[in-house]
Amino acid sequence: MTSSKLILDGSQPFDRLILEAAQVLRPRWVGDRLIGDVACVLVTEAQRHFHGVCIDTGSGTGFCAEHAAIAAMVTAGQSRIQSIVAVWRKEESGELFVLPPCGRCREFIRQIDALNITTQVILGRDTAKALGELLPHWAWPEPLT
Repeated sequence: MTSSKLILDGSQPFDRLILEAAQVLRPRWVGDRLIGDVACVLVTEAQRHFHGVCIDTGSGTGFCAEHAAIAAMVTAGQSRIQSIVAVWRKEESGELFVLPPCGRCREFIRQIDALNITTQVILGRDTAKALGELLPHWAWPEPLT
């Protein structure tokens, strides 16, 4: 059985952003913790690209790659995310995976800017959904009468 490597050749709509995120992957062990094994790139409304990696800590104070990229964006004075993608590479086989944002990240994206509810979340080489589709019941509820 032969293993074929995925070639992100630009033939699919999101290949370039997936490859850009994959190029940020530099996983390494710090003690018994693996850091930097998930990477993210986001594109702002102003077409700036921001990157981040995850940091796992034993005490639960770590953060996701999306949080790191968003922090870099906010530090640069921006808040509106046009699109976002996170990736992880399986160490044993080298296979690359696109990861959907966890629930905490979905809510974080939404709270950074109200317009981010329309952020394009990339889920695969040719698949994306608006954040609002992935975060049901995001609107503030009406008061009870």
